[in-house]
Amino acid sequence: MDLEIAFRELAHLHAHLCPRQVLGVRMGHYVSQLFDLDLPQSDKRLLALVETDGCFADGVAVATGCWLGRRTLRLIDEGKVAATFVDTTSARALRIRPTNTARARAITYAPDASSRWHAYLLGYQAMPIEELFTVQPIILTIDIAVLLGCPDARTICAGCGEEINNLRAIVRAGQSICRSCAGDSYYRVGCSDGA
Repeated sequence: MDLEIAFRELAHLHAHLCPRQVLGVRMGHYVSQLFDLDLPQSDKRLLALVETDGCFADGVAVATGCWLGRRTLRLIDEGKVAATFVDTTSARALRIRPTNTARARAITYAPDASSRWHAYLLGYQAMPIEELFTVQPIILTIDIAVLLGCPDARTICAGCGEEINNLRAIVRAGQSICRSCAGDSYYRVGCSDGA
């Protein structure tokens, strides 16, 4: 994907273009080269695991064609501007993050910028890729098949009666239960005012 087209698409989605969007787009563009893939993808060969939400994740999505709705983008919230990309055909996985010096180097590529924010915005666009990102080959500790799930697989939770999709049920004592009923919930039932 042409970087300028991706930047325009993101600016349209967010009503502006920001430094983290640029990082996401450049990272996605780099992934295209590293995996020798034509991106943004029209199939589901590439899986992206982003480690933070927001503008960065949208940049990755626009550049790669990995989207939550297509089940090719996952958020594993570590609070880091980093992402792991998995070629689901070969199981090759690469984790990419900005170099520790990316912010400082970005300013040198935009010395006349009106602010640090603008220097990051312009510098990230101009920096050579090897100054911008660090790439680590990794081995996933999660099975790719589990990540991808099975969109047609459905079961009913023996605890709450809600439907569970994509093989996300937990089997205990021979019964399928959801994560919440298994005690791994991000919420508890009650009023939002603390009652």
